[in-house]
Amino acid sequence: MHHNLCFIGFGNVARSLVRLLERKREALESKYGITYSVTGVATGSHGFAVNSDGIDVRQALEKVESGKSISLLSTFQVDDSLSVIQHSSASVMFENSPVNYDTGQPAIDHVKAALNAGMHAITANKGTVVHAYRELTALAESKGRKFRFESTVLGGSPLFSTFREAMPLAELISFKGIINATTNLILSRMEDGESFDDAVKYCQSIGIAETDPSGDVDGWDAAIKVSALATVLMDSPLKPQEVERKGIREITPAMVNQAKAEKKRWKLVASAERVGSQIKARVAPELVDSSSPLYGMMGSSSGLTFTTDVLPNYSVIISEREGMKGGPEETAYGLFADFVSAVK
Repeated sequence: MHHNLCFIGFGNVARSLVRLLERKREALESKYGITYSVTGVATGSHGFAVNSDGIDVRQALEKVESGKSISLLSTFQVDDSLSVIQHSSASVMFENSPVNYDTGQPAIDHVKAALNAGMHAITANKGTVVHAYRELTALAESKGRKFRFESTVLGGSPLFSTFREAMPLAELISFKGIINATTNLILSRMEDGESFDDAVKYCQSIGIAETDPSGDVDGWDAAIKVSALATVLMDSPLKPQEVERKGIREITPAMVNQAKAEKKRWKLVASAERVGSQIKARVAPELVDSSSPLYGMMGSSSGLTFTTDVLPNYSVIISEREGMKGGPEETAYGLFADFVSAVK
């Protein structure tokens, strides 16, 4: 079956997804009978394009990456994201605009517009899940479409889909782990003698930390992921502001060295637990020893252990691999997997 695809946001993740789709084009058709064209693209600073016959994605990638506008690839006058959704004739929209932690906008409106237009909506944008999960899920069901968001936590590892499809009626009691790769890499490099500031600069140089690293180092990114996990997997809407939060700025080289001497390590640990009808959620530095599964998670590794009523300990661990730094490729794979499961 042929699908027209629309990309709202065309940053590193979306462009990695386009490259992955192109690489898997033959396999998609031979294994699943899926063919596709890209008919709409909206960028933050390189213009907008709609072409119902298909946009040349190689040209779109080249233009954006060399700082040019993609509007010359358009056969229709569009000047905002909602117009691109409306006129792209797409059956699937990928929403990868920048996250707004306070409101989830404009990503929520993009997802609504796509679902209302009869498209599946697939996103890596945590704001949509944290601020509008129930509303968007209900809208998708009413339209007979899918709202999918595997990439919002732990990149491309199957987490939400595992609970949705492979663990029917499992009740999640608690989870605990490392869900921010950047802080884990900073603490690992500090253990090797690097200063906090130099470790942050390194993370920025390889692209896993933003120019403003506060979202990572102050624990906001982890708190938002905790909110998303609790909202979806514990069926308990939880806002990031409700997560008890402390970042890693107060962890000094002396503290790291003291821990090392005691064969312990500082980790930014995220957790949530059901206590009665409440969810108690927390992000904070913790001192872990070698008996903890978190002790051996170094570099940009991340992972979670889930406690359910049917499986006492179910763990997902993403170990750092050479050349793979928790970057856009893994996040793109989560979007790709959501696409295949939504349409096949």
